[in-house]
Amino acid sequence: MTDQNLRLPTRRSNRFYFIGAGVMCAVAVALAGCSGSSKKDPFAGVGSPIWDDAKGPMPKGGGRRHVGKSYQVADIWFHPKHEPNYSKTGVASWYGPKFNRRMTSNGEWFDMEQMTAAHTTMELPSYAKVTNLENGREVIVRVNDRGPFVNDRIIDMSKRSADLLGFRGRGKTKAHVQYIGPAPLKDPTYGHLAAMNQELKRRTPLNEMIASADLRDGRYGDNQSSYNAANAAAPASAGTGGYYIQVAAFADPGNAQRTKESLADLGSVQIKPANGSFGPLYRVRVGPLDNHATAQSALEQVRARGHHDAVVNSAVN
Repeated sequence: MTDQNLRLPTRRSNRFYFIGAGVMCAVAVALAGCSGSSKKDPFAGVGSPIWDDAKGPMPKGGGRRHVGKSYQVADIWFHPKHEPNYSKTGVASWYGPKFNRRMTSNGEWFDMEQMTAAHTTMELPSYAKVTNLENGREVIVRVNDRGPFVNDRIIDMSKRSADLLGFRGRGKTKAHVQYIGPAPLKDPTYGHLAAMNQELKRRTPLNEMIASADLRDGRYGDNQSSYNAANAAAPASAGTGGYYIQVAAFADPGNAQRTKESLADLGSVQIKPANGSFGPLYRVRVGPLDNHATAQSALEQVRARGHHDAVVNSAVN
């Protein structure tokens, strides 16, 4: 049995049932804290549902937001919880064909060709940064499942994620796993997940990634419709209010304030609130600036200070 398929069989029959992409009813009951959660044999029951091809393409995202109560597998207790400072080193493995198209622990569907992962305790769905310590490769994954439950393994990667980290042929690798924050329930094209990995390539700080991905993926509250429309319009003339440099967006108002202060020598710097996927965002912008040439000059100065995704916008309310 290869490393990625090391799942535990039921002790009640010769059939195999799985936790992870093959979450079974008894484990779902245990995680939900319903009756029967005290059972020590979570492998009794039936395998998780498999997506019916007749329904068309499997949906991406969805499911429910879930942490769950403590549960026991093979005499080992696991304690799911919100752990914003989670950062651990251990063994990463992967899972694929035997679990493909099965329902995950939070009700999503496992697609081995997407950048997802399973974790024993992390809240679902979450974003985590995983670094292969043997070759330096790294990726942001959507954690939407439970597992692995073998020895010192700390995360089970999808086939696609294992390919990107360059260890699928070996079955496992030494890795570092760091929690980033909650992933959106609705991500029908995994566009937000792709935006997160773009932020990783841009070396965006982890505490700013979700806010930046929200902007890149177009996730705003209803009160942002005028902002989106203004940004989609042609550049305004000086007579309509000038130009602004959209510097960055932050979930932490303290980070926004520090950025504002660091750019104060460039002129007027403002912090404008917005609604992101998981709460308020604080957009830092420089301006107003009189004309497009002045705005371009200011943009170069802002980017030179490390804000490489800064852009010129026409005036907005």
